[in-house]
Amino acid sequence: MGSYVPSTMEERQAMLQAMGLSSVDELYDAIPSSVKLQGPLQIPEGLSEMEVRSKMEKLAGKNKVFPTVFRGAGAYRHYIPSIVKYIPAKEEFVTSYTPYQAEISQGVLQAIFEYQTDMCQLMDMPVSNASVYDGATAAAEGAAMCRERKRTKTLVSATAQPDTIQVMETYCQAANTELVIVPEKDGKTDKEALKELLDDTTACFYVQQPNYYGLFEDCEELGQIVHEKGAKYIMGCNPIALGVMATPGQCGADVATAEGQPLGMPLAYGGPYLGIMTCSEKMMRKIPGRIVGETTDAEGNRAFVLTLQAREQHIRREKASSNICSNQALCALTASVYLAAMGPQGLRDVANLCLSKAHYAAQQISAIPGFEMVYQGEFFHEFVTSCPVCPQKVMQALEEKGILGGLPLTGDKKGQILWCVTEMNTKEEIDTLAETLKEVAGK
Repeated sequence: MGSYVPSTMEERQAMLQAMGLSSVDELYDAIPSSVKLQGPLQIPEGLSEMEVRSKMEKLAGKNKVFPTVFRGAGAYRHYIPSIVKYIPAKEEFVTSYTPYQAEISQGVLQAIFEYQTDMCQLMDMPVSNASVYDGATAAAEGAAMCRERKRTKTLVSATAQPDTIQVMETYCQAANTELVIVPEKDGKTDKEALKELLDDTTACFYVQQPNYYGLFEDCEELGQIVHEKGAKYIMGCNPIALGVMATPGQCGADVATAEGQPLGMPLAYGGPYLGIMTCSEKMMRKIPGRIVGETTDAEGNRAFVLTLQAREQHIRREKASSNICSNQALCALTASVYLAAMGPQGLRDVANLCLSKAHYAAQQISAIPGFEMVYQGEFFHEFVTSCPVCPQKVMQALEEKGILGGLPLTGDKKGQILWCVTEMNTKEEIDTLAETLKEVAGK
């Protein structure tokens, strides 16, 4: 694009003459001269490619890149096969934008259609949209889907990820609706408290599976409790954990959402990530964004179209169910390629590796005096321990060995650490972690 010239001087003069102007400056006569730029910007001169590369490499060298990571809390370090990085990087996909004129963008539409199919199979739900911005947005949009004229209150488990709760609060505040936190008990949703909070004004209840502390919630029973009160049930899932746990479909979810980052996307300083949204057939017309469908063209060939578009650019603004105007097409494609590369058994293998390695790590850490398991329930690849010394002291000792430790919790959880173990962590790394913790605790 460096040699692209939008218009020649002759074309510019012709346009000016058509407007009855003699110069470009006359176009801006209405702007006071005091706010106009009178000379070149006070910025350094441009550099050559070699100089820019050298400068950027020096800047990048200031970053601390940990070869070993034991931190999750919503963004997870998983192995990404080379093909997952290669295919989405092809220029046909990288340069494609959201398909406004859908029939022209058959390749992108097919990729979205395949993604939707993957998500329906993964979540065991009949409907998936083309994706939204991230997992937190998906959860908030899911709650918005469930609101009705007389049912507007949203219940959220206190064991959900704090960032997700904050986004849901923002959505509810903007819609002038109530959000109520359901208390936790022993690291899981308090079922009795949920029963008391459910009433005729409750639209939905959101629970995360596994929850923020890594524990498996009793999601099937929670769903029954919610449905008995006539409210909708939303499950937010870790997509890797779906390789070993009951699906939202099996638990009776009306809406199922997820943060898709574990499906082939790097940590990448926090994004871009992927908001997965699926729902029951009854909820289909309330799902935000768009759904790509399969059809045939005039010659009977397989073709793809935008089947459902629930945003304000396509329908009356007052009837729009969301202001979501785009989807994460490239991230959605990445997730599809990851799932295709791994296959059903590969996904199960990754989930089982996470599960077994996390339990080994928990066993090793909890054997150290002072580092006790805070919760006794079943967990996936995250768990919480107490810490006998200042958690920041522990983190510093680990950083000196090239290890990013778990996340020190705050508030009433102060003095506790949320650890995460994935298939990327070796037995040697876990043993080194345990040895370092012993050293710190013994000082």
